[in-house]
Amino acid sequence: MAIILFDGECQLCDRSVQFIMKRDPSKHFKFASLQSEIGKDMLKQVNAPRHIDSLTVIAKRRYLQKSSAVLFISKNLKGIWKAFYLFIIIPKPIRDVLYDFVARNRFNWFGKKDSCTIPSPEDKQRFL
Repeated sequence: MAIILFDGECQLCDRSVQFIMKRDPSKHFKFASLQSEIGKDMLKQVNAPRHIDSLTVIAKRRYLQKSSAVLFISKNLKGIWKAFYLFIIIPKPIRDVLYDFVARNRFNWFGKKDSCTIPSPEDKQRFL
């Protein structure tokens, strides 16, 4: 099991969570908002920096951020999405430039939410 910490105010992040849940039938991933107390506590447990604002995956008592988190997620999804893990061969600083570009523009391109989406009853157990 791995935990995905996401920005609860970000439309792109919310859509990404919905995308991941549909392609994760084994329910490998659980989810929490970076802004939640649970999210903040989880970051402390893995000694992550205090002011993280990027997608973060916590697995096996360590954390992955930015493009590394995205690639870890893709590796664990069903279907063609696993193939995106091949981008791991690109050096992290180069991958993160693209990640940072999208992250800087995500609110302009996709909008900002006032609150997190309330999960359906069947998906509720996947949120911490």
